[in-house]
This record gives sequence, C-alpha cells and structure tokens, in this order.
Amino acid sequence: MAGSALRVAGRQLSQYSESGAPILLRQMFEPKSCTYTYLLGDRESREAILIDPVLETAHRDAQLVKELGLRLLYAVNTHCHADHITGSGLLRSLLPGCQSIISRLSGAQADIHIEDGDPIHFGRFALETRASPGHTAGCVTFVLDDHSMAFTGDTLLIRGCGRTDFQQGCAKTLYHSVHEKIFTLPGNCLIYPAHDYHGLTVSTVEEERTLNPRLTLSCEEFVKVMSKLNLPKPQQIDFAVPANMRCGIQTPPS
Repeated sequence: MAGSALRVAGRQLSQYSESGAPILLRQMFEPKSCTYTYLLGDRESREAILIDPVLETAHRDAQLVKELGLRLLYAVNTHCHADHITGSGLLRSLLPGCQSIISRLSGAQADIHIEDGDPIHFGRFALETRASPGHTAGCVTFVLDDHSMAFTGDTLLIRGCGRTDFQQGCAKTLYHSVHEKIFTLPGNCLIYPAHDYHGLTVSTVEEERTLNPRLTLSCEEFVKVMSKLNLPKPQQIDFAVPANMRCGIQTPPS
C-alpha cells in the first residue's frame, strides 16, 4: 500500500462508534472557487481529517479544529485542483502532526500517496478510496466505510459533473467512473461534492442516478455533451496547478 503510514483497521467500521456517537461532520464553503471543505471527526478519539481544504480558508479550518478539540491527522485532496490552491501545505504548519494525502496517480507531492482501495482511518471510522478518474487522471472518491456518505470531488457534482477538457480529462472515463464506482453505492448514500454553484449542499446516489441531466444519458450521448461545453479556462489554473503539484504554495518548516 502506498500510504503505509495509515493505520490498518482490524474490523469493519461504521458511521457510529461502539458507544453510538455519530461521526462529526462539518461542511464549509470557500466562495471564490465555490469549494466545499469537509471536516470529519471521531467524537471519542478526537481524531479528524479535512477533505479538499483551500489555502484562503486554511486558518478558518484550523481554528475550527482547535475549537472542537480535534486532532487533525490528515489534509486530504480528492485531486489536483485547477481552480484554487490547496490548504494542505499551510495546515501542516498550522497543525503540527497533520499529513497531506493525495492519489499517487495525481503526480502531486504529498506526505502519503494513496491508491484505489486504500483506507484512511481516523479514530473508529475509515474512508475507502475509490479511484474515479475522468475529470483528472488522479481523481478519487472517498466513501465512508458503512456506505452512508461519499465525497466525490469534481467527479460527480449535484446534477452535474466535473469538466473533462484538461488535466488528462476524459469524458468516457468519467462516465464509467461514476456508473461503476459511485452509482453502485446504496441509493440513500449521501453525495458531498467538492463544488456547487447553485447553493445546493448535498444529494444522494439515487437522486443523481435518476435526475442528473448528464449522467442519465448513454455514454455516447454524454461524451458528445461534454465535447460541446466550451467552458472558459479556470481563472487560477496557471498558478493553482503548479502550486498544488507541490502540495500547496506553503511549505512547512523542516
């Protein structure tokens, strides 16, 4: 396993700990890039992870971690972002002991590289890594081990999906990633995307399987739609991608 520093669980975990305490979940928003950052924590051990932190809001995230009495183990990215600089590097400085994680296939630097099937443990909970390329070659989806929620990055958005016209994107690959890695989850599994541009916060697998206007198409129709989007170049791509390949523009002291 690439991320050998991650602790191995000896049993099946669930959304609830043995005492019945539910997982701690906070969804936070960065308005410039419309990015959602997710804080997940174990209320008993106080261990936590952040998914898709943003540089501009890293201090906010670190403050929340401290206020809630949590110990941040990992700052995790679903992929190498093009629309913002990750907060992973700065969080490593703000919260000593925090390690950065990203897919090995992203090509980006990180403390720990993960691959399809690798678990990320925090306290009594774990996220399963599901490779879901298409938006980029290194995209992953993180699924809570009881399949109650999935953090889909840019692969699957609410009633949409990530673009596929840069960073080794491929519409056909994205289509199969969604249908094989996400739509196979239980219908009531909550979908938490990395972005939303319409004020929506959460969906479900069943909603997206039946209502997503792009991904209810055939693969051939989907590829045609994606080829005709003609989207503008992301405003921050020229400096965001190089910075994110280095795990964010901030480098912690040695």
